[in-house]
Amino acid sequence: RDIDVEDLTKHRMDSEDMTVDEQLVDMVNAAKDRKSRVCAVGTSTMRAIASSVCMNGHIMTYQGWTNRFIFPPYEFTVCNAMISNFHMPYSTMLMMVAAFGGYDTVMKAYEVAIKEKYQFGAYGDAMLVLK
Repeated sequence: RDIDVEDLTKHRMDSEDMTVDEQLVDMVNAAKDRKSRVCAVGTSTMRAIASSVCMNGHIMTYQGWTNRFIFPPYEFTVCNAMISNFHMPYSTMLMMVAAFGGYDTVMKAYEVAIKEKYQFGAYGDAMLVLK
């Protein structure tokens, strides 16, 4: 659903069912402890991980719904890399990618994507965003 409000804190995010299982928790927490790269593949994965962060910075298992809306500024504490499609303007997914990669950096990538005629949307081209 597109963002149709000027004040992003007023946007109502659709809920999404998510599962963060024990295998993922073990892998992500071990990688974080080793100071290795943790890469979320897709905005749903990023949202699930961000929704399952504990106070100690690790993630915990979770099964249920989240309506977390991630937009700039947002501090990501687990993932330091992300693979995401080139999302449509005014989308919540684009806001999340901009929060992760930095608004100016992501907009520059979109300028290149438009110039080079990349495909946008769910079945379009993807990008790797590193922190």
